[in-house]
Parts: sequence; structure tokens; C-alpha cells
Amino acid sequence: MRVLVLEDDPELGPVVAAQLRDAGFAVDLARTPAEADLKLSVNSYDCVVADRSVPDGDSLTLLAAHRRTGSTLPSLLLTVLDAVSDRVADFEHGAADHLVKPFAFAELVERVRTLYRREQPARLPVLRAGDLEVDLPRRRASRAEVLLSLSAKEFAVLEVLMLRAGEVVTRTQLIESCWDEANEPMSNVVDVLIGQLRRRLGPPDPIGTVRGVGYRLGDEAQA
Repeated sequence: MRVLVLEDDPELGPVVAAQLRDAGFAVDLARTPAEADLKLSVNSYDCVVADRSVPDGDSLTLLAAHRRTGSTLPSLLLTVLDAVSDRVADFEHGAADHLVKPFAFAELVERVRTLYRREQPARLPVLRAGDLEVDLPRRRASRAEVLLSLSAKEFAVLEVLMLRAGEVVTRTQLIESCWDEANEPMSNVVDVLIGQLRRRLGPPDPIGTVRGVGYRLGDEAQA
């Protein structure tokens, strides 16, 4: 899952981005609406987390402009404003959620996950592929009922493969879903991560390599 954070505060912005990365998200950070607008035009995101008011503009204006183009990208606004009229204005301009500062980072993470799940109505909370199982709400993965110890990035890659079980997932698709601009991947970073994930999963190897293209989780897998 890839998230765009719009926050001009030089201290809070990097902390929000770091907390979301620690939770397993790929995160890009923008400090102005113009920078956020540019990133939205060139990257695919699953959610936007934006400060309600920034010196160079208003996040509501940016969100409303993208809504007019037909975008359904969910957004969470961070704000010090908590009057009913403020919350109503946020929702009227297309915000999906509203979190008042100061806030607990654990709550922010869960609200972002909830927004993402809300936009995926057909997705089952538990994905299964052969003897592999990924419990999305609990962020747990297991094989043959044995709990796996995965890093946040390994879990993210496994989730993408499970969601498209039986299909070829290209390296580019994995990069766009699981990495961000702050961690611009090297040419072989996907291959290295897949190697680590294979060792975590153990034999027999459930991940097939499609030479020159990408990877595929077994043809008989289902989610």
C-alpha cells in the first residue's frame, strides 16, 4: 500500500512518514499542495494523509480538484480544527476521515488501514493460497498453520502476491506498490526481497519466477 503524506511541518511530516513506513506502508512526503499535486499526477496511491491547512494553500482545495477529475482516492485530514462545521466542510470537500491534532500514531495507522480496506469491498480479510494464509486485519502470515516472522516489507510483498495469486506480478508493479521515493529501489532490490521472503516461507517454494518479467504465486492459489 502506497500513501502520500502532505505535511509542511518539518518535524511532524518526517515522523508521520516514518511511523507509517514502520507499519508496512510505502510513503511519499510532500510539503506543499503543488508538490502533492505533482506526485498525485505521476504516482499511484492508495490513500492521502494531509494537513488541513498548509502555508501555501488549502488541502481541501487540492482534494476537491482531484474529486472533480473523477478520483476516488480516499483521504484523511490532520487538523487542529474540531468544530462540527469544520468536520462537515472536510467531508463536503471529499475527505473520508478527519483526525484532530495531537493524535496517537497508533490511531493514525489504524485509520489509514481502515480507509484502505473500505476501498477494497471485495477483498476477504484472510487471504489463502495453498497452505499459505495472510490475515490482513491482524497483519499475520502463516504457512501450514505455523506463524511466519516477516518484516513489514516482506509482508507487503507477500500481500501483493497473494492478492494476485496465480497471476504474474511484474517487478515494476511490486516496486510501485511496496516501495516509495524515499527508498528508491536499486535494480535488484525486488529480487533480493523475494529471496528473503522465500527463505522465510521455506520449501517447497510457492513463488515462481517468470524470467525477465516478475513472479507468480502458485497457479492453484486462491484468495
